[in-house]
Amino acid sequence: MSEDEEEGTGPEGERGERIAKWLARAGVASRRDAERLIAEGRVALNRRRVETPATFVRPGDIVAVDGRPVAPPERTRLFRYHKPPGLVTTHRDPQGRPTVFERLPPGLPRLVSVGRLDLTSEGLLLLTNDGALARRLELPSQGWLRRYRVRVYGPLDERDLRALSQGVTIDGVAYGPIEAEVDSRRGLISWLTVSLREGKNREIRRVMEHLGLQVTRLIRVAYGPFQLGALPRGAVEEVSPKVMREQLGVEIAPPPARERRVLAASPPEHPPPADATARPRRPPRARHAGEDRYPRGRRGPRRG
Repeated sequence: MSEDEEEGTGPEGERGERIAKWLARAGVASRRDAERLIAEGRVALNRRRVETPATFVRPGDIVAVDGRPVAPPERTRLFRYHKPPGLVTTHRDPQGRPTVFERLPPGLPRLVSVGRLDLTSEGLLLLTNDGALARRLELPSQGWLRRYRVRVYGPLDERDLRALSQGVTIDGVAYGPIEAEVDSRRGLISWLTVSLREGKNREIRRVMEHLGLQVTRLIRVAYGPFQLGALPRGAVEEVSPKVMREQLGVEIAPPPARERRVLAASPPEHPPPADATARPRRPPRARHAGEDRYPRGRRGPRRG
């Protein structure tokens, strides 16, 4: 079936867009989850319950989920978010814990996350208003490298870390190749750079525990071509249309200038307590080529 036939834009006339994809682009859920909502009878089109995902939405149609109208999809948008520890990556938490989406700054569209970071993890989390794009970027077939800064506590054998490049099986779960390098070590406290391409649930913590190491801090610093950089904790910054076109092949109209600012989110009401081990104010990082050696406003040592 051609793309035109799938989306109902062939010569027979405009049939619109499949409703599951429409809901995904509207940021309600991924396409798969949207199909589940349809199967549960929670989706209506023009006040009639939708019976099948093979239903098309045309301009002017009214779509509702659980009786609430859904705004038509906006242009596809992607954001970098610096997730603080202490937040759950979900829209609603049964245990009442604070969530990422409750702490986002105002003025943003409805967003879904690209993958997750667990409660105590921090760092880069990609957010988008397009559920189909989120699903695409999550798939291991995308082949994107996810890089983390990891602080561990315990006796460290670098031979064990090198062996992870061949993959490891723990309690019947096979984990793919993991690249782990030691950046610094002080006694039993070590900082590592860990890179992987799959990212199973709590993968790094489980692998490090398998090696006899306790993870005391985990920061995601890169997801594919997108970097955490100097984005402040709790802040959100939109990825430009140019970058989306170059990295994702997505053609997007430029957003209004007022949307291209960094938005600061409120911190968690109950931040997690500092752990017993000493930790640096920020993780060590490699100096980039050409980076100014001395901070702004300071001069280097005098000569002569």
